[in-house]
Amino acid sequence: MQNKFPEKLEARLMKRNEEGSFRTLYQVHNLIDFSSNDYLGFSKSTSIANNVKAALKKEPPSNGSTGSRLLTGNFDYHTHLEKDLAVFFKSESAILYNSGYDANIGLFSCLGQKGDIILYDELCHASIRDGIRLSHAKAFSFRHNDLRALQKKFNQVKKDSTGSIYTVVESIYSMDGDAAPLLEMSKFCNENNMYFIVDEAHATGVVGNDGKGLVHQLDLSHNIFAAIYTFGKAFGSHGAVITGSNKLKSYLINFSRSFIYTTAMPLHQVLGIKFALQEIQGSTEIKKLINNIQYFRQQVAKRNLQQYFIESKSAIQSCILSDSQRVKTIAKQFVHHGYDVKPILSPTVPLGKERLRFCIHSYNTKDQIDEILELLTTFVGNFKRDNE
Repeated sequence: MQNKFPEKLEARLMKRNEEGSFRTLYQVHNLIDFSSNDYLGFSKSTSIANNVKAALKKEPPSNGSTGSRLLTGNFDYHTHLEKDLAVFFKSESAILYNSGYDANIGLFSCLGQKGDIILYDELCHASIRDGIRLSHAKAFSFRHNDLRALQKKFNQVKKDSTGSIYTVVESIYSMDGDAAPLLEMSKFCNENNMYFIVDEAHATGVVGNDGKGLVHQLDLSHNIFAAIYTFGKAFGSHGAVITGSNKLKSYLINFSRSFIYTTAMPLHQVLGIKFALQEIQGSTEIKKLINNIQYFRQQVAKRNLQQYFIESKSAIQSCILSDSQRVKTIAKQFVHHGYDVKPILSPTVPLGKERLRFCIHSYNTKDQIDEILELLTTFVGNFKRDNE
């Protein structure tokens, strides 16, 4: 029986294969990184690693936290880090989660009650949408980064609400790399008594003073009901934190299932976040990253490649090529030349919006940026000629 596989599941796999979007796991070795979320190179930081090792030597041996935070897994190192993160992100309170996915699932699944409405940007991350689906609220998407679309949707649904209305956006979007109009949206939410929630995953450690994110850069902390910051990207670690009021933290401790029913972060993970937090304050890596992003955009324009790229000032630069096979072929050609650039296919992005996603890092060199864009120019040109 264990060798038998359900026919419906087999059909789904076959369809994915036929569509050219079948996913597999593979390892990358010795390639120049234009793919990872390790924007500042902190995942390979010797100073962070050495600080973690030194701190572990001062503590009793600890391979795991032994239980959930509500049982045996709550330690001083959790609460101290939460206090430090609340101060850093200019928030009243903060609560740790084991991952960004856990944070979004845990937050949105328990927020929405019967009679509530959640409005969310159509390009919000899968973890946000999955959490919303688990809630008891009605949910409606609105056109990406479109304030008028949000206003129109609000006016259409507000009469159906007998409770709270939440609006959810990302500050920097993971596939397009563009920024949400937070100033305008937060103003609209406040004027209409909506609760505004911002996922700062791809702005954490990248945008604003010391990488505090777009909310902090725009001085909007007082207008935000909740913000989600993750540590698996620019912080080079793992885990996430939700910031907000003390009441929000108490509510999540009592009702957020992905917080309540999971083993707490182990000590080494907490220390990784702690020392990354220390490292990022005053770090020159953020400035290096910003310079590389600007240089990349300049070189895109110099090679007349703007028509393929989504407008973005972030570390995520997406090149739309609108064909799964084309995108995969070019990605393989990059690997042949020693570069790691990932193809992003449907259903991760809409059909016809398949792309190469270039992730820029503080440690990329100008020579590498020049070469990878010269290669892109050649590959795109070859495809054009082959299809004429």
